[in-house]
Amino acid sequence: MNQLSWTFQSFRNVLKICIAERDLFTGKALHALYFKSLISSSTYISNHFILLYSKCGRLSSARNAFDNTQDPNVFSFNAIIAAYAKESQTRIAHQLFDEIPQPDLVSYNTLISAYAERGETKQALGLFTGMRDTGLDADGFTISAVITSCCDDIGLIRQLHSLIVLGGFDSYVSVNNALLTYYSKNGFLEEAKRVFNVMGEMRDEVSWNSMIVAYGQHRKGLKALGLFQEMIRRGFSVDMFTLASVLTAFTCVEDLLGGLQFHAKLIKTGFHQNSHVGSGLIDLYSKCAGGMSDCRKVFEEIFAPDLVLWNTMISGYSRDDEFFEDALDCLRQMQRVGYCPDDCSFVCVISACSNLSSPTQGKQIHALAIKSEIPSNRISVHNALVAMYSKCGNLHDARKLFDRMPEYNTVSLNSMIAGYAQHGIGMESLCLFELMLQTDVVPTSVTFISVLSACAHTGKVEEGQKYFNMMQEKFRIEPEVGHYSCMIDLLGRAGKLDEAERLIETMPFSPGTIGWATLLSACRTHGNIELAMKAANQFLQLEPSNAVPYVMLSNMYSRAGKWEEVAKIRKLMRDRGVKKKPGCSWIDVNKRVHVFVAEESSHPMIKEIHEYLEEMSRKIKRAGYVPDVRWALVKDDETVEGEKEIMLGHHSEKLAVAFGLISTREGEPILVVKNLRICGDCHNAIKFISTIAGREITVRDAHRFHCFKEGQCSCGDYW
Repeated sequence: MNQLSWTFQSFRNVLKICIAERDLFTGKALHALYFKSLISSSTYISNHFILLYSKCGRLSSARNAFDNTQDPNVFSFNAIIAAYAKESQTRIAHQLFDEIPQPDLVSYNTLISAYAERGETKQALGLFTGMRDTGLDADGFTISAVITSCCDDIGLIRQLHSLIVLGGFDSYVSVNNALLTYYSKNGFLEEAKRVFNVMGEMRDEVSWNSMIVAYGQHRKGLKALGLFQEMIRRGFSVDMFTLASVLTAFTCVEDLLGGLQFHAKLIKTGFHQNSHVGSGLIDLYSKCAGGMSDCRKVFEEIFAPDLVLWNTMISGYSRDDEFFEDALDCLRQMQRVGYCPDDCSFVCVISACSNLSSPTQGKQIHALAIKSEIPSNRISVHNALVAMYSKCGNLHDARKLFDRMPEYNTVSLNSMIAGYAQHGIGMESLCLFELMLQTDVVPTSVTFISVLSACAHTGKVEEGQKYFNMMQEKFRIEPEVGHYSCMIDLLGRAGKLDEAERLIETMPFSPGTIGWATLLSACRTHGNIELAMKAANQFLQLEPSNAVPYVMLSNMYSRAGKWEEVAKIRKLMRDRGVKKKPGCSWIDVNKRVHVFVAEESSHPMIKEIHEYLEEMSRKIKRAGYVPDVRWALVKDDETVEGEKEIMLGHHSEKLAVAFGLISTREGEPILVVKNLRICGDCHNAIKFISTIAGREITVRDAHRFHCFKEGQCSCGDYW
């Protein structure tokens, strides 16, 4: 009996060591010995084998150990629930939770935390409410997890904050840190400061790091760095998280020089080779240095790149117009070295597909997300997919995915509202906004940008003014440059140029180049050269090397036949070294992106493209199309009509559309992306082409989508 007791004690002690050390090899050997030994089956021992496999990431082994447990108790269930929660399989974890006769606090905390990690607020709060109904008292871990789950619901957080104070949970460091982190990440600086100050001597490294990040995000870089220095003076240890927080502060204030100096200090201390710090450096260089070469150097100096570092590289590539393909390659490299993409990986690479406007690539990533099972259910991945399908011109799939989401948040609704607005379907956009107002989802500053844009693109002046006032009066959101620009656009498109000018004059801050460019565009639409000159001059005072105002004025003078003025503007551009951004269009066919510029001659199928356009030109002319040669970019009034018409036929969007039509199956929709605003003649021509070719043709220009079908455009010729 003593021998048996000693053997049982030995198993227990060695098994505990294996769990603590994550020693799977010894643990498996011990498990085999357990089956062969004379020790009677023990729920206690079985539970700890479940725990071992769970902590070592061996879900199937953990499940086998659980299934072989003769008399599972609440500990058994908690261990296997933790295993499934760790693998983000919350549905199965919840099913197991429901089988527990009497769940304890650990049961609830484990599942609430799993939902919190996935951002599934409704499920986490439902469990929290159910736990309180059973009479179980929450602890700091419970409250911290619930706070983490709350995403962008500030109203709910404030209710929880009151509960925390009333229940005495503000004595927990973890709870205060969770509040501080929430307020920091969601832009509530004053609330974050109050929590930080109230904590007093309770603060730990997490508290200081969160506050440093909060100051950085609010562009208070000096305060962030001052806090970092105070943290050191108070004797707190500086770790990789602290250093990454300081780098975040430099990034938020776009202080590349300060970041470079800090990088030099990191090199001296050896921290530059740390994966977490490396992520901060890559984020700094990708956002502030305007390229990825320095990011690649940082990445190559890291001894053991982790998943976060790979994700940061993917994010950097997806942010730069020239490196979208590299983002996809980076994902593939990450998989080759053994890392499975998580929700952050998918969000970043889906964003790359959105910017590339590659529906083929986007669908492949969607399929990969579904196969991965883990992140495809996350709301962040769903939101990214909804945005991707919208930006690739596929509103049908975007809405279908949106309607299938188990829950949605502000980002989800913002994506759909913006998608409908950009496609000119203003009524659907505003209906979704009204739905948001009727639910608990609180609109944000970004929401109103989309709503006002929808009003602008559909000519709903009164509705736009109502929503603009609603921002401040109901939701206490102060309008920013983007909101004013939408209002200038709304008034300008409707021909209310005097009102648009008055709005600019009464703004509480400078309209910036965006505001003046918006007014200038409206002046071009309505032929108001006098106001256009004023807007262009104001624009050039801010950015004298930007080609936009020169080109817009030149086009207006050209259309008015004022060739002397055209010559003056072009001479001014030459003297100042200003160059017009060339028009460029691209299309994804058979997983390859084909790029076209005006007067394209290098494409291997350019002969076939020109032949198709010539034949199509004859057909659409017979159908009533008349070339609008005012859109031909000519040097003077000596250019003959025939030459102008040929120039129109070689615009980049026409070349891309023609290539798409001859390179895809009959009846297959095509998507073309252009870096500038679509030309008026191309817009008219493609309406006719869509009828003759029997195709749905979508052109995404710099401002919005134009979905051409059966001779009509989704914008209603109002763009």
